[in-house]
Amino acid sequence: MRLELRDIHKHYGKLHANDGITFTIESGTLHGLLGETGAGKSTLMKVLSGFIKADGGDIILDGQKANINSPADAIRYGVGMLHQDPLVFLPFKVIDNFVLGSPEKTRLNYTTARAELKRLCDQFGFALDPDAPARSLTVGERQQLEIARLLWLGAKVLILDEPTTGISAPQRIKLFETLRTLAGQGMSVIFVSHKLEEVEQLCGRITVMRRGKVVGEADMPVPAARLVEMMFGQVITLDERPDVPLGEPVLQLDHITLKDSLLTIEDLCLDVRESEVIGLAGLEGSGQRLMLRACVGLLDTNVGDVWIKKQKLTRRTYHKFLTDGVHYLPAGRLEEGLVQGMTITEHFVLSGKDRRFFIDWKKVEARTAEEVKHYSIKGRPASTVESLSGGNQQRVLLAMFPEKLKLLLMEHPTRGLDIESANWVWTQILKRREDGTAIIFASADLDELLQYSDRIMVFFAGRVLKVVNARETTVDELGFLIGGKQM
Repeated sequence: MRLELRDIHKHYGKLHANDGITFTIESGTLHGLLGETGAGKSTLMKVLSGFIKADGGDIILDGQKANINSPADAIRYGVGMLHQDPLVFLPFKVIDNFVLGSPEKTRLNYTTARAELKRLCDQFGFALDPDAPARSLTVGERQQLEIARLLWLGAKVLILDEPTTGISAPQRIKLFETLRTLAGQGMSVIFVSHKLEEVEQLCGRITVMRRGKVVGEADMPVPAARLVEMMFGQVITLDERPDVPLGEPVLQLDHITLKDSLLTIEDLCLDVRESEVIGLAGLEGSGQRLMLRACVGLLDTNVGDVWIKKQKLTRRTYHKFLTDGVHYLPAGRLEEGLVQGMTITEHFVLSGKDRRFFIDWKKVEARTAEEVKHYSIKGRPASTVESLSGGNQQRVLLAMFPEKLKLLLMEHPTRGLDIESANWVWTQILKRREDGTAIIFASADLDELLQYSDRIMVFFAGRVLKVVNARETTVDELGFLIGGKQM
């Protein structure tokens, strides 16, 4: 299927998210869509996939104008989208998720559905158990389930929005193999990303967006420096991590045991000092999230104690941890960090220290305007948080950090962010070390772990396989450890 986008416009108030977007994607191609955070990439793909409606412009599929007003319309035209966070219903089984959106109007034919799921899994080498709970799947397996479902529903144009975020290296290899196979079968694949090395490896042609407009197109290969200049209008240089002397102990985990429905971590010990940065590496679900949540009171320890600045906080409330200077930045920005439907201004009311009965809206709005400017948030104080791009949602969360912190815990702090935004985020985070804040963060980006950590804890299947000095290890060693092997 040949896809043409002609003069697509989309406004969010005064923000012109898509400003006359026009380009063509030929059938049987892997087409990269590049751009900085907030460039309008996700908005454009949501227009194409029916999640939002454009204010103007046309979508042309195989020479015919398509009227796409919903995701159901899009899939009827053969357009399917795999979101950064796969749209999987966790309480359902794999087979139940697979049949979602089925054209059957009355009764679902599970026998046929199981046969089709098996056929697609065999074709692409997926290992999906139809009766397994979706909650047990890794992010990569959820992606595979979504791809299989979209193909069964008849997708001929497949959109992938930052698909490699949060998946392991072997899962990324499998994903790329699948996409190359689909393109070889005539499908049009749109790969939305900010990771230049992946676009260089996968795509045959790229389109670059900046500030809601198309600023360039090119056939690959293209020098990385040229791509960066097209994306940002300048060459980006990464800031060096400043050295800060370490201080007194901040966090102590004393032989703790943690459990959830799928995993148990036993006899976990860790001491973290003021201004120290600890990176957590491992496949998704290996134990990093359990540890972070235990360090902020969201998960009780079964055995052992948690100490913050020599104060025992074992099995104390989340609120107690917050008031004692611990802050948590979750991976799910909208699911756990922000409140959908509320504006940026209203979030600053919630996060502020003023607990008077009446709100001084003029004062809050003035503060919000200052923070929007200081943190370069591409939105207005009255913008709802769900209308912002992922990078700008992250900036709102950063702006809501308390002034003084003893311990900062983060899950995937730069997930889905472009080079410039990720660099900016880390500049803000590392400033905290000058005041003695200790930092622990989980990331799937090995280069990020190596660049910003003092020590890296590698988790494998619920245990800490090894703690390494970030300056004395390599990407190769980390890769082996994450896979459960010593070099």
